Amino acid sequence: MADTEVSSVVSDFIGFLNASPTAFHAVDEAKKRLQKVGYEQVIEREDWKLEAGKRYFFTRNHSTIVAFAIGKKYVAGNGFHVVGAHTDSPCLKLKPVSKVKKADYLEVGVQTYGGGLWHTWFDRDLTVAGRVMIREEKGGSVSYSHRLVRIEEPIMRVPTLAIHLDSRGVNDGFKVNTQNHLLPVLATSVKVELNKEFAENGHHAILTQMIATKLGCQPDQICDFELQACDTQPSIVAGAAKEFIFSGRLDNLCMSFCSLKALIDATSSESDLENESGVRMVALFDHEEVGSNSAQGAGSPAMLDALSRITNSFTSDSKMLTKAIQRSFLVSADMAHALHPNYMDKHEENHQPKLHGGLVIKHNANQRYATNAVTSFIFREIAMKHNLPIQDFVVRNDTPCGSTIGPILASGVGIRTVDVGAPQLSMHSIREMCAVDDVKHSYEHFKAFFKEFSQLDTKITGDT
Repeated sequence: MADTEVSSVVSDFIGFLNASPTAFHAVDEAKKRLQKVGYEQVIEREDWKLEAGKRYFFTRNHSTIVAFAIGKKYVAGNGFHVVGAHTDSPCLKLKPVSKVKKADYLEVGVQTYGGGLWHTWFDRDLTVAGRVMIREEKGGSVSYSHRLVRIEEPIMRVPTLAIHLDSRGVNDGFKVNTQNHLLPVLATSVKVELNKEFAENGHHAILTQMIATKLGCQPDQICDFELQACDTQPSIVAGAAKEFIFSGRLDNLCMSFCSLKALIDATSSESDLENESGVRMVALFDHEEVGSNSAQGAGSPAMLDALSRITNSFTSDSKMLTKAIQRSFLVSADMAHALHPNYMDKHEENHQPKLHGGLVIKHNANQRYATNAVTSFIFREIAMKHNLPIQDFVVRNDTPCGSTIGPILASGVGIRTVDVGAPQLSMHSIREMCAVDDVKHSYEHFKAFFKEFSQLDTKITGDT
């Protein structure tokens, strides 16, 4: 890939990150990109009329999105070639009643979402973003709509306690009480004239008014919302050699972006699907950081529903879905832990993924990752053919192992799965870092997977 193309992919990724402060915004941005290149939206609550050679997508809860391109040679029973990732990241979400007042400070009540490094949220310039339910009246009839909102400027902050007022040993271990210490300061009552008319909705009137102004509506039109605290510092290419990306939410918007762009670019022309006998798919799920057990998480029937509805659009034979699943393959793409130069003992000595080293294949004997010898071989073979770097990761035996949507979908759907991810540092911090090169490697690897899996799979002996 030429340097100009690398910078194009990376600048595109930076744009995606900066447009996606929440899972709702990430799905909205993905939706815009798909529609721009001709993908057609289908609605889950309606009938689907699908055709071979065409491209489609659907959303669930506005926070999960599944896009797929059906090969021109597809027939019912053929396989699905899927890259799965997730749209959510650890964050602070506003409570249903977020209005807190202490010592004349107006604070915002928040819940911790996922396993964040909460100390990194202190002393950051924060704002809010998310979705809002709006009541609208036209011609005497009332309707309700979902709207995205994002206040751009910094409006709140979680201040640390001065060392003079804390234990002098605070630098030996900063302990965060997530109930008492993580409340962002929004304003002081000295400066804010409380609007009594709108102060009883459970949120500070000034916050409600800011949201209403941003949406161009009145505060009393806001029925409900799901908002979260967000860092206002933009994502950037950085480092002395401009080799890093500094950003929040790299886990897992990096894999979401790379898989989405790979699908779009592997299905952009008529010829791309001409000889494809399968279905190329990207599935970006919400709620991975909290276990995936929701209507829009990977633990829901969303994936199986998609495979079923696509298969059944081309046949009435119910046995075809089982055959299709056995011919399918999932790349579970979730960021991986790069070797940290200051904590090298945290990695197993023979498995130390490095930045710039390409996608990492994740292994775990206890099935915290779904990789096996067959699935890792397939992914490695694609890398070898395209001269792409590849790495391996196994957690130390004395360290707990995280997990991904891979084992959830492998066990719930029965699909062959490999767990992979680009290497990064500072995972689950408010500000993470990865390498520019690994964005390029991931995009190229996923694109090659989409273009070549059908042919490669015919050469592999299955259960016979």
